[in-house]
Amino acid sequence: QLRLVESGGGSVQPGGSLQLSCSVDELTLKHYAIGWFRQAPGKEREAVSCVSTSRTISVYADSVKGRFTISAGNAENTVYLQMNNLKPEDSGIYYCAADFVGRCEDWERSDPFDYWGRGTQVTVSS
Repeated sequence: QLRLVESGGGSVQPGGSLQLSCSVDELTLKHYAIGWFRQAPGKEREAVSCVSTSRTISVYADSVKGRFTISAGNAENTVYLQMNNLKPEDSGIYYCAADFVGRCEDWERSDPFDYWGRGTQVTVSS
């Protein structure tokens, strides 16, 4: 059983930055594609980014391209989402999810992902 834990959320002003982490304590993430999703109040969950198991494929929602970067840590138990130039519409709860040996082929859908974290809150407001 893979237990994912998100961290790094918080409150920032527009234009600010945050780095989210998706971590596991005892296992490794190297056999999993990792996706980041977010959900704002009253809205459906939205796919934000995905990195493939091989770490050679990374994809982004159009709304975050050029501002967000997904990457894997050297220890292979953490995947990061660097978020720059944040906008109020980026606010929401951010979740990471893991897809065993995934390639981010259906990354914008939730069902390929087998494991989910509990989320971390991001608030962008002046």
